[in-house]
Amino acid sequence: MEIVWIILGALCLLVGLAGCFLPALPGPPLAYVGMLLLHITDRVQFTVTQLIVWAILVIVVQVLDYFTPLIGTKYGGGSKWGNRGCIVGTVVGMFLFPPWGIILGPLVGAIIGELLGGKLTHEALKAGLGAFVGFLLGVVIKVSLCGYFIYEFVAALV
Repeated sequence: MEIVWIILGALCLLVGLAGCFLPALPGPPLAYVGMLLLHITDRVQFTVTQLIVWAILVIVVQVLDYFTPLIGTKYGGGSKWGNRGCIVGTVVGMFLFPPWGIILGPLVGAIIGELLGGKLTHEALKAGLGAFVGFLLGVVIKVSLCGYFIYEFVAALV
């Protein structure tokens, strides 16, 4: 039965890594489940501290993933119009135009929001680019955490 848990854990890690790019899959939480599946085997035992710190990291990364496009919009000179547009663009993109909508939604939403707020086109584009950079930062953070989990998983088995 132990080999089944290890295989399921490895699959969760791989699907979690894919989830860093695909909006329908929660990447870091799935990778964490993979670590928990490895932990329940007799072969590897992580400390309670490791499991708690990892869970906290997963929660922080998931929360950051929703806020990095907003922070990027603000850093790009966006206003509340751009932030609201970024949120609407993310939600609309996620549900109506997956998978590209989750990538382009924050960008297009922030641009449209800024244009509706009375900004000039070049200012709106700058705010939209900030949202896009924020989204990419979120992806990098998620991939980093999932990559760390994969490293720990393999290191624990070797």
